[in-house]
Amino acid sequence: MSSTSTLPPLPTVPDTNPSKCVLDAFRISIAKRVSEALPPLTVEQVYSGVDYGKKGVDFTIALPRFRLKEKVDELAKKVLDKFTPDQYIESITHDKAFLHFQLNTTTMIREVLDQVHTLTHETESKEPEYGTNTSGKGKQVLLEYSSPNIAKEFHVGHLRSTIIGAFLSNVYKACGWDVVSMNYLGDWGTQFGLIAIGFERYGSQEALEKDAIKHLFEIYVKINKDAEADPEVKAEAAKFFRRMEDGDEEALKNWRVWRELSVKKYEAEYDRLNIHFDVYTGESQVQKEYMDKATDRLNELGLIEEVNGAKLVNLEQWKLGKAVVRKKDGTSIYLTRDIGGAIQRYEKYKFDKMIYIISAQQDLHVAQFIKTLELMEYPWAKDVQHVNYGLVLGMSTRKGTVVFLDQIIREAASVMHEQMQKNDEKYSAVEDPEYTSMELGITGMKIQDMAAKRINNYTFNWDRMLSFEGDTGPYLQYAHVRLASIGRKNPNLLPLPPPSQIDISCLAQSSHARDIAFLLGTYPDVVKTALKTHEPSGVVTFAFRLSHAISSAWETVIVKGEEDIEKARARMWLYECTKEVLAAAMRLLSLKPLDRM
Repeated sequence: MSSTSTLPPLPTVPDTNPSKCVLDAFRISIAKRVSEALPPLTVEQVYSGVDYGKKGVDFTIALPRFRLKEKVDELAKKVLDKFTPDQYIESITHDKAFLHFQLNTTTMIREVLDQVHTLTHETESKEPEYGTNTSGKGKQVLLEYSSPNIAKEFHVGHLRSTIIGAFLSNVYKACGWDVVSMNYLGDWGTQFGLIAIGFERYGSQEALEKDAIKHLFEIYVKINKDAEADPEVKAEAAKFFRRMEDGDEEALKNWRVWRELSVKKYEAEYDRLNIHFDVYTGESQVQKEYMDKATDRLNELGLIEEVNGAKLVNLEQWKLGKAVVRKKDGTSIYLTRDIGGAIQRYEKYKFDKMIYIISAQQDLHVAQFIKTLELMEYPWAKDVQHVNYGLVLGMSTRKGTVVFLDQIIREAASVMHEQMQKNDEKYSAVEDPEYTSMELGITGMKIQDMAAKRINNYTFNWDRMLSFEGDTGPYLQYAHVRLASIGRKNPNLLPLPPPSQIDISCLAQSSHARDIAFLLGTYPDVVKTALKTHEPSGVVTFAFRLSHAISSAWETVIVKGEEDIEKARARMWLYECTKEVLAAAMRLLSLKPLDRM
């Protein structure tokens, strides 16, 4: 609740925090009412049954869930008989098995807007904190996402991992966790032997420094063609990679430069996407001693079976088949490297949770990996999780197939730029069309990716995702720009007086203003749910619901043209708070809210 709150005191309920989520206070008040009318129910028991209502109802309780002896009608009557309206609750209605609760409109609007204002503008950290909580305080999570292969294409699967991973990084931070974002690069393997041979034939230092990712990919394509025609090339490449594995400085020298230049280029591209990694690790960084540790432990625990010279872990009783840990030529395989890498990470970070954001196509591999860690009796294996996602279908640019991340970003920006140029008048008012079209393009791409449940496949569609019509990224940015423009259009109202001096009675009389304020109050719950489900779609849905509520209010809850200055100020305060919460939701989705477009 706000620091200026004069509301009656309430009992405390575990896992609630009215000073961070004011709707908790209203739910506790409902629970207190019902528990007093229906002993032996405790406030806590009732609280767990207070749900958001359907349209037109603030909160609902399904009475049968408490399994009390009396009939539902008798229980409802007991609650209604004891009820008198107060500052928290305006009314209770009984409908079949449900009790519906309406909050006191004036109190709810005042408390929500006060809280949004205080937690945005008056925090110790000087950062906006509305929607955040401290549930993860003192805990650390490692997130592994994006993870492209150096010298191979950055495909759409990597893009989804990047977008979802960045979202989860923001959500965990918002819930008080210490987050380590890791990019686990495909930076090792026989392909580097091929590239080394290819570089001798086709390499150019200048092209490498200009765009390492592109140049190495071009070399890789050419040398693969050569290798198909001449088997000697592959043998030579394998020999070269063996030198790398043996730590031959001469062989590693070029590889180090390629890796470093590729990381630099990726960093610049992630930066354009507003995504940042704490650690660029990779297959090359998993030390041999940890892979040996993994194999030794598997042997000690009798988990290894030998079949035709290859070493396997039998996971058939968990319907996970047999997992290969070493090929018959003695070389280690992904699984050994992944297990070694996990042990190495735990020893370094002592994390409380580690999450791999990897495509559902890899479900079997990741399940084998996690099950093997459990069988190896590592107590932290239970803290390793897989967040998966479906496929993206039909991703190409107008020039053909997509190979590089930077092609995707450029295409999004250019399609968006064309859209913007269709409206001459608006286009001429945009300060920086290049920047704006890039941000709108990236927003469209991210929202298309996060709008549905992550396990769903979706078809990539440039026109649909960059339209201003319907639930798209550009529409969200447009809603934010509209809110940001109110201050510019009404400079006479600024700066607003302190909240305690704003008369909100006109807001309490508008159903549109009430809807917006209630939605703003739900945002801290939206963040908590996202942490539980690892689903960005809930936050996207919230942002669209808020944008629709703003559109509905626009014609009646007016600021410009309102002659009564008290009313104009109250409405402007509502829109200012709405802008702050929409911006917070957008930042959680790794978007940059635009003020003009």
